[in-house]
Amino acid sequence: MWRYGRRVQINIDSLRADTPGCASTNHLNNAGASLPPTPVIDAVSDYLAVESMVGGYEIAADRQADLAAVYANAAALIGGAPENWAFVESATRGWNAAFSALRFSPGDRVLTTKAEYPSNMAGILRACEIQGATVEVAPDDEYGQVDVAALESMLDDRTRVVSLTHVPTQGGLINPAEQVGALLRDTDILYQVDACQSVGQLPVRVERIGCDILSFTGRKFLRGPRGTGMVWANDRALEQMGNPAGIDGNGASWDEPLVVNPGPGAMRFEPYEVFYAGKVGLAAALAYAAEIGMDHIAGRNAELAGHLRTQLAELPGVTVQDKGALKSAIVTFTVDGHEPTAIKTMLRARSINTSVTGAGSARLDFPERNLVEAVRASVHYFNTFDELDALVAAIAELD
Repeated sequence: MWRYGRRVQINIDSLRADTPGCASTNHLNNAGASLPPTPVIDAVSDYLAVESMVGGYEIAADRQADLAAVYANAAALIGGAPENWAFVESATRGWNAAFSALRFSPGDRVLTTKAEYPSNMAGILRACEIQGATVEVAPDDEYGQVDVAALESMLDDRTRVVSLTHVPTQGGLINPAEQVGALLRDTDILYQVDACQSVGQLPVRVERIGCDILSFTGRKFLRGPRGTGMVWANDRALEQMGNPAGIDGNGASWDEPLVVNPGPGAMRFEPYEVFYAGKVGLAAALAYAAEIGMDHIAGRNAELAGHLRTQLAELPGVTVQDKGALKSAIVTFTVDGHEPTAIKTMLRARSINTSVTGAGSARLDFPERNLVEAVRASVHYFNTFDELDALVAAIAELD
């Protein structure tokens, strides 16, 4: 198991040679969209090249085994059975497809946390509006992560779903997903985890977390193509689901004139029209992460993020805004007298990629911390300490 502070041996030169973007860009926006490695680029471009010659339907028929590899590779890296995985356009699409397939009775409770994503909250509020469910937010503990003891005290026989964002888009937090899973393990409550920022940067296994539903995206720390994602649901969750929002003929069977039934396993979540080249690209990204090893990746990320936080915290006027007992590869900070967007623009002019995270993505978190925006620098294992020091030097030059 990876630990903070452990020196991790990864062949950085080889990994950077595998990443064409490293030659020209100091990329510290991996929580937005990481730089794809050559095997992913080749998988997508080769598929598109053949598709342009033979046709989209024809190559899909010819490359069925390559397309199916995405399910096996997701199961190998993250757990679960291949038939319980579905390929979708994004983590948001996956999360909402699974959640929208659940059926609530008036008064059923959904518990979430202060790290919830806006798109997930929209799905929860839709269930409140249409089906009469209710939503409540569990408090944080002294570290800024979900208070597991307080969450336990909120559980009752009307609690239907606990929704947890494993790593939010802001604040560096890693929520205690496994502790929440242990709390819910012997209950009838479904446990849904948004892992869009954790898959690819941390070891994530559905069996270890103990969740019933999990979704992730390809473009972030997994280093896959944009327009790709996956969602997993175990058999217990699937048995409680009907047709999800957006279901089409790929995920359902039209058995009678007025009867449409969901397909087997997780296929009900997968639309017919997806990014087929991206599907083989995501399969390559999953295999690439597995080959490096998630323990190695997580350990390297912890080294890099810890170094960046330490260096930034030593600068006058800089406040590192990260929360959590354990912290992720996402480093957020503010600089007195300087707008985060202006800092991002200044860094971009120096070929340093960062992003800005705002209250619109952290409505349950930022306002109570008196934050409107923060600069977000998200490191990944192919980054170097020199790249981090270049960002720190640029911040130090601000008046």
